[in-house]
Amino acid sequence: MASFLRPNVLFRHLKRPLLQNTRNSGYVVLIPEIGEDSEKSVLLTENGLPEFTDITIEKCIAAISQLSLEYENGVRQIEDACGNCKNAFVEVFQPLEKLDNQLEITWGVAKTLYLGNSSLMPTKSYIQIHSRAHKARAAKFNSVPIYNAAINEKNKLKKLTDEEQRLLDKYILEGKLNGLDVKGLQREQLNNILNSLQKEKQIFRDKVNMATKIFNSTISDDQAMREFPESLAKAMSVNNNPHKGPWKITLQPHIFEPFMQYCSDRSLRWNTWQAHVQRCSGYGNKDLETSTHLEKIRSYRQDQAKMLGFDNFADMSMETKMAGSVENVFETLDTLLESARPIQDVEMESLQKYATDRGFDKKLEPFDIPYWQRKQIWSLYNYDEDKIREYFPLPKVINSLFNLCSSLFDIQIVEKSNIHTWHKDVKYYDIYEQNSGSPIAGFYLDPYTRQNEKIRVYDDAGWHVAIRNKCGFTNTDPLSALIFNFQAPGPSDQSLLTFKEVCVLFQRFGHALRHLLTKANYSEVAGLSNVEWDATEVCGHVMTHWLYDPHTVKAISGHYGTGEPLPDDLIQNLRKVRSHMSGYKLCEELYLSRLDLEIYSQKTFWRDLVKELWPKYHVLPFDKYNSHLLSFTKIFSEEWAAAYYCHLWSKVIAADIYSAFEEARQNDQDVVTIGARYRDTFLALGGSCHPSEVFRRFRGRDPSTQALLNNLGLSTKITEEK
Repeated sequence: MASFLRPNVLFRHLKRPLLQNTRNSGYVVLIPEIGEDSEKSVLLTENGLPEFTDITIEKCIAAISQLSLEYENGVRQIEDACGNCKNAFVEVFQPLEKLDNQLEITWGVAKTLYLGNSSLMPTKSYIQIHSRAHKARAAKFNSVPIYNAAINEKNKLKKLTDEEQRLLDKYILEGKLNGLDVKGLQREQLNNILNSLQKEKQIFRDKVNMATKIFNSTISDDQAMREFPESLAKAMSVNNNPHKGPWKITLQPHIFEPFMQYCSDRSLRWNTWQAHVQRCSGYGNKDLETSTHLEKIRSYRQDQAKMLGFDNFADMSMETKMAGSVENVFETLDTLLESARPIQDVEMESLQKYATDRGFDKKLEPFDIPYWQRKQIWSLYNYDEDKIREYFPLPKVINSLFNLCSSLFDIQIVEKSNIHTWHKDVKYYDIYEQNSGSPIAGFYLDPYTRQNEKIRVYDDAGWHVAIRNKCGFTNTDPLSALIFNFQAPGPSDQSLLTFKEVCVLFQRFGHALRHLLTKANYSEVAGLSNVEWDATEVCGHVMTHWLYDPHTVKAISGHYGTGEPLPDDLIQNLRKVRSHMSGYKLCEELYLSRLDLEIYSQKTFWRDLVKELWPKYHVLPFDKYNSHLLSFTKIFSEEWAAAYYCHLWSKVIAADIYSAFEEARQNDQDVVTIGARYRDTFLALGGSCHPSEVFRRFRGRDPSTQALLNNLGLSTKITEEK
C-alpha cells in the first residue's frame, strides 16, 4: 500500500490510528530484532494460506522482525543495481514486488488478528508489529537511487502501458512528497518540521481523547430513558442492567450519537451537546485546550508544503486526489450546495412544525435536531429498525449478495472447508471465474460480534483487511478478510441484521471486490493500492445503491419466520428514509469539507473561518461557544487533512456509476452488460489507471453531481418547491 496515494481506509475510525500513513519515515517505534532464524513461511500453511490456528504473538513478532530486516537488505541490494540499470521494470521494480510479498502477508495476518481476535493480537503487540513493518516498507519510498531510477525510466522515449506509467508516477510522487528533492540544510529543516508536526498531532489527539473521557453525567430518573432502545440503555447502565439505573452519559460516539436521538429530556440533551462541542475549547479545563496546537499543525503543514514546492498544504494534498485541484473540489461543493441549501430551509420548517404540533414550544436548536428527526421519520414512514431486521436473516442476505455479484460480474463464490481460521465462526470462500477450475482470489468472513475480542465503533460495524495483493511476478492471488460485528445467533435464534447493517455488509463487500477482482500485475498498483484518496470508497458505495432497488431488496430479504420478502410499502419507505432531511445532512458534509480545505488554504484564524462559513451552510444560527473544530481529529491528528471532502466525492462518483445500471433498466437494456463493463474498469483496473480515466471508460463522459442529488431526493424536492 502506498504511503501517500490512498488513506488507510481500514483504520480511519480508530482513536489512535495505527495504520496512519505519515509523510516521512521517521518517528516510529522500533522493536527488538529477534527471531532472525525463523522461517519465512512460519505463518503459512502448505496451501499458501495463513496458519491461523497456530499463530502466536511471538511468531508474528519474530516473522515481522526477520522479514523487515530482509526487506531493508533487499532494498539496499536493489539500490546498488540502480546505477547501471538498463530496464528499471526488470531490474528494480519487479524485484521490489517480490520483496513485498512475504512482508505484506505477514503484516496482513497481524492486522486480521488485531481486528478479529484481540486476545491473540493485543493492541500493544500490534503497534510494535505495525511500526516495524511500516518502517521497513518506507525504505523504498525514501530511496534516492530508486527514485532516480523511476525518473530515468519515465524519461526514456518508449511507450509505456497505463500500469507501467502509474507505477513510475507512484514512485516519483512518493519520493517528491518524502522530500527526496530537498537537499542539505533544507532537508534538515524539513525533517525538523515533520518531527514537530508529528508531536503536535500526538498532543492534539491525546487531549481530545482525554476531554472525551472526562465528561460524564448520571441519570437516575427512568422517565428520561423511556424511549431508549434496550441496547443503548444497557450500554449506559452502570450495573449492565438496561432496566435499572443509574445510567451514565458519556461523549464516546457509541453513547453520544444514539443518546442525542433518543433522550426526551431537553436539558440533558443541551448539557451533553454543549460538552461535546466545547471539548478542548478552554471554556472548561484550560489544560486540555487545543487551539494552540491546531494553529501549530496548520503552520507546520504550510511550511512542509512550501518546502516541497507547493503554495499551501491543500494544493499539496491534491497531488494524491482524483479531483486534481482545490478549485475543482470547490466547484463541485458549490454545485451541491446550490441544490441542498434551499431544501434545508424547507426541511427545518417542516421539522419545527412537527415538533410544535406535538407540544414543543421552543425554537429548534442543534441539540434538538437528532431527537425530533428520529421521531418524524417514525411518524412519516413507520420506520422501525427492530421490525425491519426480522426480514434480514444473515445467511439469506449473504447468499443473495453472492448471487447478485455472480450475475453482475460473472463469478462464483464457493465456501471452502477445512481452512485454518482464527475462530470457529469464520468461514473461507474462493472466488472463481464462471466455468473455471481454479480460484482467482479468496476471502475470510468473520460476521459475529465477540465481546472483548473485536474492535467496535458506533458508525462503522465492519472492516476489510487486504491480507495479500495480487502480484503477477510472484503468482500470488488476492486475499482478504471481512470482519463484522453483527448479532450472533442464539441457540434458537437467527442472526438478524438491521437495514443499516445490511448496508455495511454490502459496502464492505463492494470495497473488497476491488481488491479481489483486480487484473493488474504489479501489486503496487493492483486493486486498492495506488487509488486516489477521493476514489477509494467508490466501489463500496456503488454496492449499497443496489439496496434501494426493489427487485434486489425482495431477493435479499425473507422474514425469519415466514420467509416472506420485505413488503412493498416498507421497500418504498427505505428510499424515503434515505432522503429525509437530506438537504440538512448534505449541507453539514459540505460545510465540513469546505472548512477543512479553507483551513489548509489560508492563514485566517480558525474561529473566524468557522464564523464566516457557518451561515452559508446552516439554517440555525452559530452558537458562540461552539468549538467543534478543536476536537476534529480527522483533519488535525489523523490523515484527512485537506481530504475530508473525499468521503463526499466518492459518493458523487458512486451515484453516477450506479445511474448507468438504472438507465439500462429504464431502457430495457441488459444490466449484466453494464456489470461486465464495471468489472472491466473499476474492479479490474484498480490503481493501475487514473480514476478519472477509469470513469470515462465506464461512463463515456466526466462525472456529474446530478445522480447523487437524485438519489437523495433533492431533485424531486427542488421541483416540488418550484
